[in-house]
Amino acid sequence: MIAEPNSVANLPNHKENGIHDEIAPESTAQDGGCLRNGNARPLKGKRKIREQCENRRKNSSSSKRSNQLQNGEVVEAVTLFEVVIMGKSAMQSVVDDWVEAYKRDRDVALLDLINFFIQCSGCQGMVTAEMFQSVQNCEVMQKMTETFDEETGLQYKKFMAYPWILTVTWPVDMDNEDYPLIKPGPYWKKFRANFCEFIAVLVEQCQYIILYDSYLMDTIISLLTGLADSMVRAFRHTSTLAAMKLLTALVNLHLNLDISKHNLERLYEVEKNRAAGKRTNSRLDQLEKKKKEFEQKYLEMDNMMNAIFKGTFLQRYRDIIPEIRAICIEEMGSWMKMYPDTFLNDSYLKYIGWMLYDKQPEVRLKCLQGLQGIYGQKDLVYKMDLFTSRFKDRIVSMSLDKEHEVAVQAMKLLMLMSQNCEDALSSEDYETLYQFVYTTHRPLATAAGELFYNRLLIQESEMDSFANRNGKWEPVASQLRTLIIFFLESELHSHVTYLVDSLWDWALSVLKDWECMTALLLENTNDHDEALSKAEESALIEIILATIREAAEGHPPAGRAGTRKVLSAKEKKIQVEDCTKITEHFIVVLPQLLAKVSSSCFCRRILNNSVGFQKYPLMPSFFSFQYSTDAEKVTNLLQIPQYFDLELYSTGPLDKHLDTLLKEVEAIVAKHSDTDVLETCSRVYHVLGSEGLAICNKVVAAKTELVDELVNKLNQLLVNSWNEVVLPALQCAYFALLWQLASVVEDTPPKENVSDLKTRLKHLCHICTCYLSHDNRELREKGFAILCDLLMIVSHQDSSDDETVESLDYLPSSSLQTKMIIFIQDHVFTDEEEETKDLTEEEDRKKESQKLDALHLKRCLLAAYCKLIIYNVVEMTSAAEIYKHYMKTYNDFGDIIKETLSRSRHNDKIRSAKTVILCLQQLFQKYVESQDDSASSITSMDVFSVSFVNIKELARRFSLTFGWDQVKSRESVAMIHKEGIEFAFQGAATTEEKSLPPNLNFLVILSEFSNKLLKPDKRLVYSYLQRYIPEPALCKGDSWYSLGWYRTSLLANEEEENSVVSSLNEWPPLNLTSTLA
Repeated sequence: MIAEPNSVANLPNHKENGIHDEIAPESTAQDGGCLRNGNARPLKGKRKIREQCENRRKNSSSSKRSNQLQNGEVVEAVTLFEVVIMGKSAMQSVVDDWVEAYKRDRDVALLDLINFFIQCSGCQGMVTAEMFQSVQNCEVMQKMTETFDEETGLQYKKFMAYPWILTVTWPVDMDNEDYPLIKPGPYWKKFRANFCEFIAVLVEQCQYIILYDSYLMDTIISLLTGLADSMVRAFRHTSTLAAMKLLTALVNLHLNLDISKHNLERLYEVEKNRAAGKRTNSRLDQLEKKKKEFEQKYLEMDNMMNAIFKGTFLQRYRDIIPEIRAICIEEMGSWMKMYPDTFLNDSYLKYIGWMLYDKQPEVRLKCLQGLQGIYGQKDLVYKMDLFTSRFKDRIVSMSLDKEHEVAVQAMKLLMLMSQNCEDALSSEDYETLYQFVYTTHRPLATAAGELFYNRLLIQESEMDSFANRNGKWEPVASQLRTLIIFFLESELHSHVTYLVDSLWDWALSVLKDWECMTALLLENTNDHDEALSKAEESALIEIILATIREAAEGHPPAGRAGTRKVLSAKEKKIQVEDCTKITEHFIVVLPQLLAKVSSSCFCRRILNNSVGFQKYPLMPSFFSFQYSTDAEKVTNLLQIPQYFDLELYSTGPLDKHLDTLLKEVEAIVAKHSDTDVLETCSRVYHVLGSEGLAICNKVVAAKTELVDELVNKLNQLLVNSWNEVVLPALQCAYFALLWQLASVVEDTPPKENVSDLKTRLKHLCHICTCYLSHDNRELREKGFAILCDLLMIVSHQDSSDDETVESLDYLPSSSLQTKMIIFIQDHVFTDEEEETKDLTEEEDRKKESQKLDALHLKRCLLAAYCKLIIYNVVEMTSAAEIYKHYMKTYNDFGDIIKETLSRSRHNDKIRSAKTVILCLQQLFQKYVESQDDSASSITSMDVFSVSFVNIKELARRFSLTFGWDQVKSRESVAMIHKEGIEFAFQGAATTEEKSLPPNLNFLVILSEFSNKLLKPDKRLVYSYLQRYIPEPALCKGDSWYSLGWYRTSLLANEEEENSVVSSLNEWPPLNLTSTLA
């Protein structure tokens, strides 16, 4: 609450006095700290002022608020803030009560209104006020500020709200993130609406007399301007919203005033132009007086609007808080739309243009929405020429905004600009915007689809429409031609579903006209200008399939839909009607389309395989392209039956068209060898032959007849060319076993069936093993891949609760594992010899492509075998043969080998470490064996040779795979050192004491792992090394330098060595003791 004003004569020494509200902080209430100039009034005087204030309030109508029911209790709404926050439905009556109170005592009512704005800011502090006197308070005017009072520990703001000087006091810890306008929930959202409505109704009710009394609006504008300049976010936000809504209400009032003034001027002119005898001077004087009153009101209204605009908007439209900036821009857009004569000019438009570059999407969104209201009215667009030329490029670029909603609104604005502004957008702009029909965000794609439909399909198609023999399809055919050309020029053939979905809300008359589409495909015209090209036919078939899918499924395509919405009853009805329409039309037309497309495809296939074309090397490739295009046409057409209402086949005369369709599908299977076409044909039989359909028996009989015919052809092929069918036969046998295995896992078959399945499994594995050494590359690679997959699948069935499944376990024998690793060495890590000859650029590209395909296949084979290692299907030690090639084939297979090493270590640290050291030991032994007889002695072995350095570098690479966590890899590294030390001194006992161990130089390789040991572990490893070292006197000389190298990697100096030797028996037991035992 705000203290009642006291006249300056009644206040001692003209000092500031005030009475705080009951909601003021307790500490403030106790010390009575309501005087800012340091003179506190006596308690008796304070009580007297309080009683005067309360008596005056009791007599005012503002205290007679209606009661509100809240949580079962009747709560009396005492203040305007409480009435608004309770959400009183009749805001008109609330304002009427306040207006009546203002007429009785404007000071009390005005202070109540001031307190309302302060409380709406979330301020729980105290407000004091005093009357402004220009002489006595000139010093106060200069000291108006917002600061922190160290004595009271409170924050306060002193500012002018003419004729008051207000002081707002609040605690320092006032929460900037918790005030009514930003509190979450529907309750506070309703408060915001009520707050804005209150301001609008207040201006409307005061528009006749009170608004122009030079008291109410001056005070309110001064108050809101002062609060908007505060450092406290709550004050700035609330006062800015109030000021902008106040200006909006004044703009609306100004518009009405304009209308009234215009009517009055017309009435005055009529009265003035009357004949002298009929003219009434008193009437003319009244109109003259009223005209002057309107002019005075008009002038005062302009002053109020200018004061709010300059005092609040110009200061806050660049506020650091984006919500405040958004409020300013949003209201600016409404002013321009409501009162374009005043606000729709470049002086105001520049603010919206500047804020289009704001960093916050909320502000950019308000700018675009405001501009939509302007560009949407054609009679206002002529004032936007300069703005359009200056900011058009920015608006176009905002269609790429990272915030989807901003991009959508930008596209909608561009749509309005294209409709109402001639030549606002260039052809390059349109080409850029049309491509948004392919975006994955559906609202943006739909907005772009509206622009595409209105600008390209309607306008340009009307200009470029071609004459069709069937006149009723002329406009639709023209639009389809335009759509096809756009689709082909976009070169995004896999995105036709996105294109159709973008246009679905706007071009249904075109997209659902399947009769026109099929007529264009079936027409046989001799005019090549009117006929569709092969590429256009293929595009049109894709569009037909996409429209059928969208109509039948009733939801957007995958990748764009998000969460699927539940169809309403109306949408479901439309979906059923579309399915019926699709079925009735394509049951008749589809066989004709298939006959036309597949026949042309078959002719090209014959020409492509004919011997005569060997004379013309360029023609086969051309026809091969055409054949592949026609195969895509057939595949797309064959997908249409899955969207049929198949029950219609059994009704009326449509049954005969089923036989025609089945014959066409059978002919396609006989003509085509394309995998996609054959797979789609199998789906057609599956859909048409579903159980429960009346046509099921007929479809099954046709399918059985087709299978019998294919089996007969297969038997003939088996007799004539065995090698051509082995590869698909292996694949079919593999898939058949997988299906049988799936049935065993899901059901509980008899043991005899399981035994037969296991026999077939072993037999297929044996066949694949035999083909590992076959001369045909494709056969041996397919056999190896199937073998790896079968071993992986069978060995990892969940057999914990099923003895039947457990009996299928099949682990490869040692001989099979050997054959598989030999296959990897011979066919994966071995490069094929290349013929060196001059090649043309095209042949070189083709060869590079073949190399990449071969490398991809090798990677697949290696990955399949490495999975067997990781999942313990084969022995982990077999990985040593793969690790040997880590350095040599790093670019091609390094990632696979590294991942195998990592996964194996995760499964079993010790076995993985033994495999790594085994790999290095085998490489070292191979290196030793490769030395000449003269170098067979360990003393003459060259440890600086390329081969030895490569082994050492491989060891370093292996050590890097352990990472930086030495504790995690402690046991693995210790095991590597243990195995390495034993290998280095292997065979030393059989030689003379003075002879060197044959593998002593292996310690140089082993030293690459020393940096992965913890310091205590280095001492432990050194103690283990001491067991194998003979007398120190015998271990000196250049021949023992490998031992010195290794010891140096473990111990830094001789003192450390002596300390280790002297305390070998004193070290505490470690976890590694068992590893090095």
